[in-house]
Amino acid sequence: MIIEERKKELEKLEEKIEYSFKNKDYLDLALVHSSFAYEKNSYSQNERLEFLGDVVLNLIISEYIYHLYPKKVEGDLAKIRSSLVNKNVLAKVAKRLFIGKHLLLGKGEESTGGRNRNSILGNTLEAIIGAIYLDGGFKEAQRFVILQIKGDIELLEKDDKYNLDSKTTLQEITQEKFKVLPEYKVVSIKGPDHKKMYEVDVLIDNKIFGFGVGRSKKEAEQKAALMAIKKFEKGIN
Repeated sequence: MIIEERKKELEKLEEKIEYSFKNKDYLDLALVHSSFAYEKNSYSQNERLEFLGDVVLNLIISEYIYHLYPKKVEGDLAKIRSSLVNKNVLAKVAKRLFIGKHLLLGKGEESTGGRNRNSILGNTLEAIIGAIYLDGGFKEAQRFVILQIKGDIELLEKDDKYNLDSKTTLQEITQEKFKVLPEYKVVSIKGPDHKKMYEVDVLIDNKIFGFGVGRSKKEAEQKAALMAIKKFEKGIN
């Protein structure tokens, strides 16, 4: 049973997320980090809700962009989805809703800044999505997700090249296919200091799958990742 003080705290969060839970235990559980559960030794934690929320979130975004971009191929849709559901975007939403203030954390995580850590905040937002889905169904979860990520979706509608994170997409592909992460290696840096050009190779299991050239290391890595993704789309391994 939720104590009265905690109940009031959860009601404040409900106002921020614009959803009132029929069963507040779902919301309470979504805010319990594993470090807190470990210290209490008997308290349930939010990882199962996070798992569910991740699936629901991906379905909501996948359906939305499927209808928004009827002519996009699978690879492009995957990149667009990755730009919307990555942990940085989710953490940004969580910070805007002040979710960190309501987290139950272990003393170790608390002392090392876990309340503001992107990974924890992003995971917690997914757990809240899972909690809303269980409490109110898919339509309520969908309403919450679209409401909270509408700013990023509007940017996509204005420019469908917005923040397409090829590195994230490639990481998802390599983890599924090979159970490894891609590695990026700077091959060369050319030009004067004010106009440097970086060339980067991307390696998967020590094999070069693509290269990219850009005015920054990050830009070159993104181009290298995109080349590797296109190879996978063509069935080249």
